[in-house]
Amino acid sequence: MSHAYLRVQHPFVFVLTHWINLLAMIFLTLSGFYIHFPIFQGFMGVARGTHFFWMFVLLINLVVRIVLAFVVKDSSMPDGSDVGLDVRNFVPQKANRGKFLKTIGYYLFVVKYKPEMGKYNPLQKLAYVLTIPLTLLAAYTGFCLWGPTSDWALFEVGTVWVADLFNAGGGGSLMPVRILHYWTMWAILAFTFIHVYLANIYGFAADKIMFAWKETPAEH
Repeated sequence: MSHAYLRVQHPFVFVLTHWINLLAMIFLTLSGFYIHFPIFQGFMGVARGTHFFWMFVLLINLVVRIVLAFVVKDSSMPDGSDVGLDVRNFVPQKANRGKFLKTIGYYLFVVKYKPEMGKYNPLQKLAYVLTIPLTLLAAYTGFCLWGPTSDWALFEVGTVWVADLFNAGGGGSLMPVRILHYWTMWAILAFTFIHVYLANIYGFAADKIMFAWKETPAEH
């Protein structure tokens, strides 16, 4: 039996924030790679401006999405039932109890059928919640690297604790911050690639609802 993807599970405002996240990730990745390795000259100013613009967009979108989780109602079940505030989809639920190992087995092709559970499975809940501190860390280290803000005490402190983290000493050095920012980016990209793969592991129904807001009923 295939999993249903219904509009009542994915209100349009969440589709919109998903689109914004995608665009932000694309522009942040492309501009970030250029800043790190400018393969051609003359676009550094544009790349930095683009990078910081989409960083602000991503942060604002993150805040909006968190607020919406406490405001917007959706269904937590594949059949469109159990309508309530979206925030409950990110915490432990009765429908997901005892499904952690079965979910892993399903993604590893050990378990044949997808376990019936809430809107998000246990792995999704964990991954989505962890993206919040990762995004904030990427933004903070990015601010520490931003020249015009280098005199702000909040970000000067950041360069010191990151240097201490790497045992680099000399809290004024930005290199440890660049290293942490760089690897945080790769952690976010790794999550993104895995997310895309697992969302499409058995079809494109998830893409249809999240990009075109097109429902896919369950097939028995």
